[in-house]
Amino acid sequence: ALICISPYGTVTFVSNLFEGAISDCELVEQCGLLSMLEPGDSVMADKGFDIQHLLAPIRVRLNIPPFRRGEQVFTPDAVMKTKKIAAVRIHVERAINRIKEFSLVSGVIPNSLWDIAEQTIHVCAYLTNFQPALVG
Repeated sequence: ALICISPYGTVTFVSNLFEGAISDCELVEQCGLLSMLEPGDSVMADKGFDIQHLLAPIRVRLNIPPFRRGEQVFTPDAVMKTKKIAAVRIHVERAINRIKEFSLVSGVIPNSLWDIAEQTIHVCAYLTNFQPALVG
């Protein structure tokens, strides 16, 4: 599932589950997120989550840490950008960890619960919004 949070750590979107292997681009195209984004929005993602070609046509900015190629040294600007993204990225990780704390979704979901797995993940994700704020 693709999980989105606000700058304040609130879960704002949880995609449906997809069976089998799916690429990042396919996930973003199929999950419905693109239709919710507006021009001027900004999306933060990991380095390997290269979806700029999906966001550019709708004028949404992608914030990913700069790539280092080989032995290349980061410029001072790239170092600052990496630090800023890392400072916010920690909240994304904390939000995801909150969801994983629910025992229903903390491991392999048994086949007997597969019919309700999607709803279970959605409920667990949105229940985290009732916990104390991640970002103060």
